[in-house]
Amino acid sequence: MSTLLNFDNVTSYYGATRILKDFSFEMQKGECLCVLGRNGVGKTTLMRTIMGLTDKSTGAIRINGTELTGKAPYQRATYGLGYVPQGRGILSDFTVRENILLGTFARADKAPEIPELCLRIFPYLKENLDRRAGLLSGGQKQQLAIARALAVGPQILLLDEPTEGIQPNIVHEIGEILKMLNKELGISLILTEQHIKVARKLGDSFIMVDNGRVVARGPIEDMTDELVERHMTI
Repeated sequence: MSTLLNFDNVTSYYGATRILKDFSFEMQKGECLCVLGRNGVGKTTLMRTIMGLTDKSTGAIRINGTELTGKAPYQRATYGLGYVPQGRGILSDFTVRENILLGTFARADKAPEIPELCLRIFPYLKENLDRRAGLLSGGQKQQLAIARALAVGPQILLLDEPTEGIQPNIVHEIGEILKMLNKELGISLILTEQHIKVARKLGDSFIMVDNGRVVARGPIEDMTDELVERHMTI
């Protein structure tokens, strides 16, 4: 496999405060990388740093060898980054259709139409394109957030706590969809996750984060119960 995303000694700031500190990792094309750790250790900041949404970052961030540091978020999206933020970021007053179409603005081909994939994997959305997004349930909003990110035509799908606050049957359904996107369609995934079972089911590799630093990494089989207890229990 070839290296798709490279983080080299990245430090990321909100104001003058360092959140990520000398953060380094590589991600291979087609991989599912799970980012784990307690709340408040920097997982969301990692996602926002990749997208260029923090106040400042130093170090090098490269996708397919192209340097992203200094590029605006909308420019980064055109390199194939689809982002599902924590809290989903759905525009409640927009329809389902309008929310998904927002993702198409970053497409390389600029096609202003909903990709067939989005409607095929989320039949509820297909049947409710003109429904106001604010009326959807939490699980349906998460489906919509994923569909909007897929409308970018991403190489890498970034998902920040994709199973947070969702009922167990929907967690399973979303897990199966993410697995299909990764293993069958070859879309690389980076997901922050609190559910260890979900991470072990979906992940090929993991990064354990504590206090803004990488404290452990490796193939998902190396994520032992002892490691989880040390860095994730409160």
